[in-house]
Amino acid sequence: MEDFARQVVKSDTATVKFIELDLEVPAGKGQLTNVEGLLSTIINDLEFGQEARKEQMPEVYPKIAEIIAKGRAMLDGSSFPFRVTVDDPAGNSFITPDLKDGVGKWEKHEYLRTPEQNEALGISAAQAEAAAAAANPGLTAEGDIIPNEVYSFPATCPGCMHPCTTHMKMVDIPHFKQVVLMSTVCDDCGYRSNDVKTGGEIPDKGEKIVISISNGAVDLARDILKSETCALECPELNLSVNPGTLGGRFTTIEGLLTQVRDDLRSQIFEANGNSGSSGGDSLIPEEKAKWEEFFGGLDAAINGERPFTIILTDPLASSFVQPLVDPPAPDPQIKREYYDRTDEEEEELGLKDMKVEGYEEDAAADAAAASAEKTEEEKKGAEFDKILDASMGR
Repeated sequence: MEDFARQVVKSDTATVKFIELDLEVPAGKGQLTNVEGLLSTIINDLEFGQEARKEQMPEVYPKIAEIIAKGRAMLDGSSFPFRVTVDDPAGNSFITPDLKDGVGKWEKHEYLRTPEQNEALGISAAQAEAAAAAANPGLTAEGDIIPNEVYSFPATCPGCMHPCTTHMKMVDIPHFKQVVLMSTVCDDCGYRSNDVKTGGEIPDKGEKIVISISNGAVDLARDILKSETCALECPELNLSVNPGTLGGRFTTIEGLLTQVRDDLRSQIFEANGNSGSSGGDSLIPEEKAKWEEFFGGLDAAINGERPFTIILTDPLASSFVQPLVDPPAPDPQIKREYYDRTDEEEEELGLKDMKVEGYEEDAAADAAAASAEKTEEEKKGAEFDKILDASMGR
C-alpha cells in the first residue's frame, strides 16, 4: 500500500495507462497527485456516467463495470500487483521512485519524439537542412571504419529539431572488444547525449560481474563499460539501476556513479521543487531526509570514503570492468559468473522468435505461397470479370 503514496506529476500532454485494467487515459488536464489519487479520479469518472451508459450503451456498460470493479479492488489493496505507466512526449511528467525499489520495479525510459508528436507539441522542424558532412578521410577504400578515428555526420536534434552534428569513434578496449562511442551536441538548444554501442555476436549466456571497491581512488579510476542492456546494483548504497536507464556508458567507476547521482538528484528534487539539494519542497520531510541520507552515502562512495560493491548483470555479456592485473591472471577484486538467460530476458531482447538457421528455406516457401495466392486472386478476378460482362450483355 506504500506505493499508493508515490507522488505523480502528470502534465497536460501525458497519457496514463493502468496495464492490468487495459485502460489508457488520453492527455488532458495536468495533475499533481499520487498513485491512489490518480486511480481514484479515473474510477470516479467512469462511475459518474454508468447509469446513463446502462440505458444508452448497454453493450458497453458491463465492460466498464468490470473495469470499475477491478479498479476498486486495486484501491482496496486486494488486487496486487499492478502496473501504471505515464507516457509524456514533452518529458514533463514523473512518478517518484523509492529507495527500496529493486531492479525492474521503477523504470524510466527516454525516447525520440515522432514528427507527429513534435507537431502536436507545436515544435516545427527546422526549415534549413543540415550542411553536408565534411569528408571523412579515415574511411578505407572499402568504406570500413578505422579504430580511434573520429567521424562526424549530420543529424537532427531530438530536442529542438534543428540540424546538429553527431561524432562517432571506434575504440578497441584491451582484453575485451571493439565498441563505438557516439556523442551529439546541439549548438541551438544545448542538448547533449553520449552513448556506447557494443557489437559482435550474441553470446549463449549472460554474465554477472561483481567488483569490490575497497582501494579508494585506485578502484574508482578503473574503466567501466556498462552496456545499455546491463543492470547495475550497489547493495551497500541501496542503489539499483535498470537496463536502459542510462543507455551505454564507457567511463570510470567514479564517473558512472557521479552521473547516476546527478541524474537521480535532478529527477527527485527538480520534479518536486527547485533544483539542487535545497529543493524538493513538495516532498514530505521523512522522504526528503531518506533521500538526503541516500545521496550522502553515494557522495561518500564517490569520494572514496567507504567500501562498496558493484554488481553488473548483463544478459548480452557486453559489459566490462578494467582489471588491475595483466590477463590471464585473475583480479582478486573481480568475480565473473556466466548464467543462462531467463525467458523474460530472451523476450525483452527479441531472441525468442529469432531464427538463425534455415531462414532461407522459410523465405523461399513464403515467397512461393505469396505467388500462389496472387495467382489464385488473379484467376478469381478474371472469372468475376467474365460474369460481370455476361450480366451486362457485353
